[in-house]
Amino acid sequence: MTVKAQRLLEEADVVLHDKLPGPEILGQIPEEKREDVGKRAGGEWTPQEYTNKRLVELAREGKTVVRLKGGDPFVFGRGGEEAEHLASEGIPFEVVPGITSAIGGPAVAGIPVTHRDHASSVSFVTGHEDPTKEESAVNWEALAATGGTIVVLMGVGKLPDYTKALRSAGMNPETPVALVERATWPNMRVATGNLEDIVDVRDEYDIEPPAITVIGEVAGTRERVLEFLRNESESETEPESQTGTER
Repeated sequence: MTVKAQRLLEEADVVLHDKLPGPEILGQIPEEKREDVGKRAGGEWTPQEYTNKRLVELAREGKTVVRLKGGDPFVFGRGGEEAEHLASEGIPFEVVPGITSAIGGPAVAGIPVTHRDHASSVSFVTGHEDPTKEESAVNWEALAATGGTIVVLMGVGKLPDYTKALRSAGMNPETPVALVERATWPNMRVATGNLEDIVDVRDEYDIEPPAITVIGEVAGTRERVLEFLRNESESETEPESQTGTER
């Protein structure tokens, strides 16, 4: 969280939050100031129209409102839609950028999304498009041909579909893949495999949303980073334990 975000949370009269901010963050906000308007795949769900309406209502009551999202609000977070709605209603607002999980999630798992030897580009893709679309707007064939790293957000459920699409488009089935579940949380888990077997890995370890999928050679660098960290840990007298799934 940025320093500015922390300050605004302290100054807010009301905080409308999603389900992704960690417990340490939500725990700093008095319960009477919090309103949960989050969405969870296959679980509780707040209509976007309600959130838009609530933002306007609270602002017109003269309250200072923070709309708290996980990661960055303008990276697959529907922040753009909410900003447009506020503008259409004449409500003044400002955007405080965050650290998108598309970069921060892989980083804490020891995976760089770009690497001098492996990836000179990175593509961010949503695995959860608007269900009212007649067909996907994601060109998996083009992504397979582009190379570099592909980071899929909200893509646990659709994992079989897009890994198959990438293989069908000619991507090597041995391409490394990593699934990062609940990045930065105390119960964070990481499971790794390749484009051919990652669905079985997901099922074996019961990886659930929220999770990020990292596809590309950079995912294979994680093991080398872990090996170094293990060696460093073994050199200490009492190495700290770490929570995680290793494969």
